[in-house]
Amino acid sequence: MKPSESSLTFSIASLLRLGVISLGLLLLWQLQNLVVVLMISIVLASTLAPIIQQVESLRAPRWLAVLGVYVSLIGAAITATLVIGPTITEQIQRIFIALPGYLDTLTTLIEESIMQMGISKPEDLGMINQLFDLQALTAWTFRSSQKLILQSVDITKGLLGGVFNLLLALILSAYMLSDSQRLLNGLVSLFPQPWEQRLADQVHPVSQRMGAYIQGRLLVSLILGTTVSIGLKLIGIAEVALGLGAIAGLTNLIPFFGPVLGAIPALLVAVAQGGWTVAWVFLLFVLIQNLETYVLDPLVVSPSVNVPPLYQLLAVLGGTQVLGIIGALIAPPWVAAGGVLIENLYLHPKREAEQNTQPAVETVS
Repeated sequence: MKPSESSLTFSIASLLRLGVISLGLLLLWQLQNLVVVLMISIVLASTLAPIIQQVESLRAPRWLAVLGVYVSLIGAAITATLVIGPTITEQIQRIFIALPGYLDTLTTLIEESIMQMGISKPEDLGMINQLFDLQALTAWTFRSSQKLILQSVDITKGLLGGVFNLLLALILSAYMLSDSQRLLNGLVSLFPQPWEQRLADQVHPVSQRMGAYIQGRLLVSLILGTTVSIGLKLIGIAEVALGLGAIAGLTNLIPFFGPVLGAIPALLVAVAQGGWTVAWVFLLFVLIQNLETYVLDPLVVSPSVNVPPLYQLLAVLGGTQVLGIIGALIAPPWVAAGGVLIENLYLHPKREAEQNTQPAVETVS
């Protein structure tokens, strides 16, 4: 074959590959809702896989283990919703209704503090008022939160679509778990050897790391939410302690930013209480934050994730930018899974190759 014909063939083949990749990306974009559901399904399946394996070790059939675990978890969720759900909902509604009063109290305290500091010039007061414009800050916070929620709802095509997609994710994850081996064999068989076996070997570590991350975050959030509720009751904010604990636990599912977001409502309620309540609530959240950072995360989450904090932060920011709150929740476990693939398919072979070539180079020299 002439060099010009070889270049032409290569160019046509490259253009065809580029066209297929572009069509595939376009198809994925059009099916982004289904892609998100599949991502959630895989995370759910990875999270529940260890529990199902333990049930299966009791000589229960695979399908029965999956059915039993799902029925038990759904039953537990419904029971918890019926028992404490109304109380939590009522307390959270009470907090949001009283929010303008909390902000007015905080504004008054700030103004009194400014006057005690001897600042009375109009231009200085105007600058400080702009800096501590709590109403504008609150409005911006609500707009940003609404944007994130709407972004998540847009992905799921509305609230009803979100509920339907959640049910669909549960069904798909259950199917993945009940017939996981055949599905995985069919998927890896699409790749040529030796990649077929290499990818098959990565299924278990990838699933284990994704599942361990979600299990760790759920356990840490449950512990912190319970601790916040108990601590606030001891401090004297018993009337909304359960709602504030639920807010702190839910926001803590989002790494880095969640604990700060969960502390803001409790501090606003403490400001309205007056006295030393603010200091005690602030101290409570500082202790809880240190407990999470230096005890719970290193023991429960970090060993299973094995991803640098910077990459976890970028995953949260990127997931939030693309998918809103849903992205902030599901992006980190996928980054952890990507870390497994990079480590086992690239870094380990690279180190082994370097170690194998090192003695040969020394012998020649």
